[in-house]
Amino acid sequence: MTVRTDLSSPEPIRFAYWVPNVSGGLVISKIEQRTSWDFDYNRKLAQIAESSGFDYALTQIRFTAGYGAEYQHESVAFSHALAAATTRLTVIAAILPGPWNPTLAAKQIATISQLTEGRIAVNIVSGWFSGEFRAIGEPWLDHDERYRRSEEFIRSLRGIWTQDSFTFRGDFYRYSDYTLKPKPGPRLPEIFQGGSSRAARDMAARVSDWYFTNGNTPDGVRAQVEDIRAKASANGHSVKVGVNAFVIARDTEEEARAVLQEIIAKADPDAVKAFGHEVKNAGKASPEGEGNWAKSTFNDLVQYNDGFKTNLIGTPDQIAERILALKDAGADLALLAFLHFQEEVQYFGEQVIPRVRALEAARERRAEAA
Repeated sequence: MTVRTDLSSPEPIRFAYWVPNVSGGLVISKIEQRTSWDFDYNRKLAQIAESSGFDYALTQIRFTAGYGAEYQHESVAFSHALAAATTRLTVIAAILPGPWNPTLAAKQIATISQLTEGRIAVNIVSGWFSGEFRAIGEPWLDHDERYRRSEEFIRSLRGIWTQDSFTFRGDFYRYSDYTLKPKPGPRLPEIFQGGSSRAARDMAARVSDWYFTNGNTPDGVRAQVEDIRAKASANGHSVKVGVNAFVIARDTEEEARAVLQEIIAKADPDAVKAFGHEVKNAGKASPEGEGNWAKSTFNDLVQYNDGFKTNLIGTPDQIAERILALKDAGADLALLAFLHFQEEVQYFGEQVIPRVRALEAARERRAEAA
């Protein structure tokens, strides 16, 4: 009998990568990034990731240029194109309530699901950039109101996808006897969300399949997992957790640390500060002041999602051990970003994932023998 004293799942930890469908790479730095936002690059990257053992790819949603992200491809269309270029990878399309209505999103994703044998999911983004909303004429809601709207958005999506004659009466969305056909197939799209605030965690504990948290230590991840699992259990719900990380895997730790220092040394101060102004306001806007980025330093903000904090920086052996520590803390998925995506995703698949799988298998054997 296997007895677990940690928070880990018996399932292997899964891997996802940030799709660079936005220009500028995944660090706000003038360091060379052999990464491109164009489709040819991303199609090849998706194929490399799929063959390297990645399970998911997450597209980004931006509507306005800024802090190095001058050009962007729309997330849902781009997700469909990547799914069409692969055979096993599930692509997660970022969707922003406000610009999107649940009816449109449900229709788009249902069609893509039909066309890709169900290899499409959604990431509901509750809005972190007020300037973007102002620029496109969308109202900017208070922090907790954004999460209330997102919860109604998710409830609407799931209702449309699972029910005929769907009826819903919310404060933001309303449906009367609405039937969508065809519905998604062959499986229901998974619903992801991000956040660190009380409102984000409570929403995940009620309605989401997956909860993404910004980069964090194993102890920080554990605290969020324990909180979410307790709340979800009380709601008769279950939710998986993914953690953001920026990976710098090199043959020696010294090489990896030198790359990190170069990224920070070549950071674009104005762009980092502009990004930090927006996201810190969003994070601190939560009543308890604990939203994403609320406590991020300048160095943390050089990577969009606090990915340096997770410390997947070093040799393949070191990184594999740290991924197992995240799994022990309750993480079900690692959402990864890289400096040079194509070559580093391949290196990660060749050097890190096999080590993670070997560690998982050895741990299972020890647990079964205990």
